[in-house]
Amino acid sequence: MLRRIVILRHGRTQWNAQRRYQGQSDPPLDSVGQAQAIQAAALIAAMDPDVLISSDLQRAKHTADKVGSLAGLPVEVDKRLRERNLGHWEGLTRDEVAARYPDEFADWLAGRDVTRRGGESRQEVADRAMGVVAELRDVELAVFVSHGATAMCLTAALLGLPQTPSVLGPLANCHWTELRDDGQGWNLRAHNAGPPGPVIPLISPDNEPADADA
Repeated sequence: MLRRIVILRHGRTQWNAQRRYQGQSDPPLDSVGQAQAIQAAALIAAMDPDVLISSDLQRAKHTADKVGSLAGLPVEVDKRLRERNLGHWEGLTRDEVAARYPDEFADWLAGRDVTRRGGESRQEVADRAMGVVAELRDVELAVFVSHGATAMCLTAALLGLPQTPSVLGPLANCHWTELRDDGQGWNLRAHNAGPPGPVIPLISPDNEPADADA
């Protein structure tokens, strides 16, 4: 029986640093993100995972490669762990979205699900990511390397929490959520666990998610 899932967010990209919406666009890790991936990989590998599955986007795959190298595991790639499709927001900074699409951005800040931008709903993201969980073989620990919004949607689905508004805060780069199945359902064991040091930034002063891919 599958007993634990760790959902690891990828390392930082230049777009993260610029507060630019990434979605399913595919920027690489920057130098900070590469260093983050090495730090996180050592801690994840020490958990002795049985299977390692990554989004196919390079920022996640390159992070997963660091884990796989230390854990002695191949990286299985599954595009269902991709980040949420953000439609016409992708590639824009938060300031640009606020200026061009003020009504949509207001919904975003209020925690409402913005689907009219042409992207996916949170439930659609959760449904595709849950498909990966449903197909997992019998292992003790599975590690998913994914993205900020996808991690939140999948975690909410596993815990039976609503998708809107989001209950859990976003993961920082190269931080993770850990869940355990006790035979009666999934339980949250850790959220935003990661290498020692401050978790910066999770929430900006105006309560806007400051460090999520979506």
